[in-house]
Amino acid sequence: MPYDQINPDQISVQPLATRKSYIQIEQDAIDPNADPPDPGAMRGQIDRLVKRINAAHDMGASVMLVYGAHLIKNGCGPLVNALLATGRFTHLATQGAGIIHDWEFAYLGKSSESVRDNTPKGRFGTWDETGRYLNLAALIGAAEGIGWGEAVGRMVCDDGLTLPDPDTLEKLIKEDPAHALTAARADLFRVIQQHMLAPGKHEIKHPFKQHTILAGSYQQRVPLTVHPGIGYDIITNHPLFHGGAIGRTSATDTRIFAKGVRNLTGGVYLSIGSAIMSPQIFEKALSLANNLLLPEGKQVTDHHMAVVDIQDGGGWDWTRGEPPKDSPAYYLRFCKTFARMGGTLDYLCGDNRTVLANLVHRLR
Repeated sequence: MPYDQINPDQISVQPLATRKSYIQIEQDAIDPNADPPDPGAMRGQIDRLVKRINAAHDMGASVMLVYGAHLIKNGCGPLVNALLATGRFTHLATQGAGIIHDWEFAYLGKSSESVRDNTPKGRFGTWDETGRYLNLAALIGAAEGIGWGEAVGRMVCDDGLTLPDPDTLEKLIKEDPAHALTAARADLFRVIQQHMLAPGKHEIKHPFKQHTILAGSYQQRVPLTVHPGIGYDIITNHPLFHGGAIGRTSATDTRIFAKGVRNLTGGVYLSIGSAIMSPQIFEKALSLANNLLLPEGKQVTDHHMAVVDIQDGGGWDWTRGEPPKDSPAYYLRFCKTFARMGGTLDYLCGDNRTVLANLVHRLR
């Protein structure tokens, strides 16, 4: 027998505009044309990283930037878009919170709520527009076979979503029940019917999109893949939450990500502020890339991994390899995992705003 569950239709949601948000993107967005902060001890590391990025670009190898949500909350979206404009970066990736904060900035111009204040009141994450539109973007994207990052980026740039006519969906499902997209189409059909959603274009204005990576990556056709955990993100707390759609679009994004890693020989993998998601998806994608390359007599080699975080690195020089177990640095999982992935590793201990601003300045 199935275990008892909550009834999601009973969830009470509130307008996003009524939430007290703590970060306003127009105030906190970093100007990529401003002089960058002094990188201090990271100067030499940044200079070497720039050389590696340029060399990777010249040989057609992947240059991948994978980041956590604090990069977005720090106002670094314009810096990442400026990096994309250099033509050097081939791939972006983030987790669920990274895309949620970026979308809220695009839509409302502000983001970030108080977990401490809102959780006891049953209000944390129960914001209608965030849950409604990000889940719908996933449902529509899944029915089309595209990734979640692309689906949300398109919604931002198009200022809306287009829901298909349910009769058309029903016809497609009946005509070809074995089609790869049939299950996703059926999910979208059911949601449209259950929630009485009108087909056609739903206008959703994004007046602050110029500050966001979602818009920049979609406009410049650089893949932005999203790698969430089911139940990790606030969009779970909405009646329209659909784990199947999140799973399907994220599965597509995982394959896109792995294709980028397959081309990483001689390339650069830049991981910023992601202690769990980035190393975990990278080790699986690298193994998969080698699985596909080895029958061709090839392997991912000569790749460089640069990790940026503010945690104390224990004074260990990661270019020497993995530290011994009696070193505190051994327990920096986000470095240790990368150290086991072959290639070379450098740890830049500092503010991600400083690193990105200096990369923009040098790569231009």
